[in-house]
Amino acid sequence: MKVVVITQARTGSTRLPNKVLLRIKEQTLLQIHINRIKKAKEVDAIFIATTDRKNDNIIESLAKEYKVNCYRGSENDVLDRFYKAVKEIKPQLIVRLTSDCPLIDSQLIDEIIIQAKTKGLDYYANIIEEKYPDGQDVEIFTFKALEKAWKEAKLVSDREHVTPYIRNNSTSKGGNLFTSENHNLEINYNHVRLTVDEPQDFEVMKEMINHLGVDNDWKTYADYYLENEQIRKLNSNIIRNEGYIKTIEKDEK
Repeated sequence: MKVVVITQARTGSTRLPNKVLLRIKEQTLLQIHINRIKKAKEVDAIFIATTDRKNDNIIESLAKEYKVNCYRGSENDVLDRFYKAVKEIKPQLIVRLTSDCPLIDSQLIDEIIIQAKTKGLDYYANIIEEKYPDGQDVEIFTFKALEKAWKEAKLVSDREHVTPYIRNNSTSKGGNLFTSENHNLEINYNHVRLTVDEPQDFEVMKEMINHLGVDNDWKTYADYYLENEQIRKLNSNIIRNEGYIKTIEKDEK
């Protein structure tokens, strides 16, 4: 079974421009992210999907340096970018990640891929019910589901965020276009931020990596975050999925 990770990356983030190029211990956040993905045993190939804007030439260069594939496409229609990145190879399963999550856990990726293979669903993810930390989001879907979404999705939010059309029309949400299930977690960690959207997030990431390095599992980082009030105070007031919420507002105009 061909399993392809696609992680989206660009320099044009509005809240923290060039965030994936920021460095901690001489490594860019993108490099940390890619190196951690490479440890996943169930992944056959990795693609960085970036934009066709000149500013993102650096992303393509880094993809070559990090020895992963790169596809360049639409800045705002990220669904189109994902589909065209893999339309020629038609992998059976696609893993969607985002590069502003440098500490993504390879063991968690493998765990969710194995379950997705076993269950044979159109969509399997740990975000239908958000119990994992922000920054440990893993979504897996079939190429067939991606292609259907690419053909049918019309809303700005569906195009910009890749998976809402699949998720919101799936069995977990009362829909009937796609079969789906959540990868659950008994303890709720959804108030932990291990992602980099804002300058405060980067300060948290620096503190954690300087103290714990880049090779621990997600729970080690999450527990450290919860145990250190001074770190937690830096970014605990940031809204999860703020970018998606803002895009939904565009749907209503």
